[in-house]
Amino acid sequence: MITHKLAQELLEMRQSVRKSSPLIHCITNPISINDCANMILALGSRPIMAEHPEEVEEITAMANALCLNLGSITRDRLLAMGISATVARDQGIPVIIDLVGAACSTMRKNFLREFIDKIKPNVLKGNITEILSTCGIECHSSGVEANRSQLIDEHNVGDYAKILVPWAKAHSAVLLVSGPIDFITDGEASYMVHNGVPMLGNITGTGCMLNAMTAALLPGGKPMTAALLATILLGIAGEKAARSSDGPGTFHMKLFDEVFNLGDGDIIAMGKCVKL
Repeated sequence: MITHKLAQELLEMRQSVRKSSPLIHCITNPISINDCANMILALGSRPIMAEHPEEVEEITAMANALCLNLGSITRDRLLAMGISATVARDQGIPVIIDLVGAACSTMRKNFLREFIDKIKPNVLKGNITEILSTCGIECHSSGVEANRSQLIDEHNVGDYAKILVPWAKAHSAVLLVSGPIDFITDGEASYMVHNGVPMLGNITGTGCMLNAMTAALLPGGKPMTAALLATILLGIAGEKAARSSDGPGTFHMKLFDEVFNLGDGDIIAMGKCVKL
């Protein structure tokens, strides 16, 4: 289901990252920090997880991409994100931010409004409820999970595209909407990715991992390609890990092995990516 042209772009990006081993500066949450670092390593990039406000300026300046995450946020981490993002913007370093909790916290909504206007991040990743809230659509969440009634499917994707595609184009950003079916748009092209298994929702931090994986690939080319490749890789790895897992514990362990060991043939043969 992946066209020859797209497959070539995805595989070239993957090889480029493996060869160059870019440094990825992550300011993420303590719940998933170890998993995010290991996913970056599994893709061939190098993580650095510095978050002290007094050192992040020089750390970001030496990095090849900046990965931010609003989960379990603290005052110092929020301050560090602002400092790092400003450096990245000024030096042309690509930025991705995970909109964790954007629909359930006024503080996060206000931070994002100013952040997007000032920094203009390359990729914004979140579930559909977080993405809609960030795009200015009034919606609420009782936590960091998406409202199930809002999940993207084959029937409502056209309606969502009418909202998300113009927003992405106006902000020169890629929107990566994660869920049972993932939706990715840069305002010009839009894709649905059908890879993945329910077990990915039974371990904490898979959304954070997807954010970190996208960041790990950003130095290899276009943000849209990085978002697509990361989403496809995580989905296929989840499918393969679920085949031999007894539950969340073994699935969690095998997920990293599968990301690390996925061959180019797996991406071509198992990738389920549809252009709208």
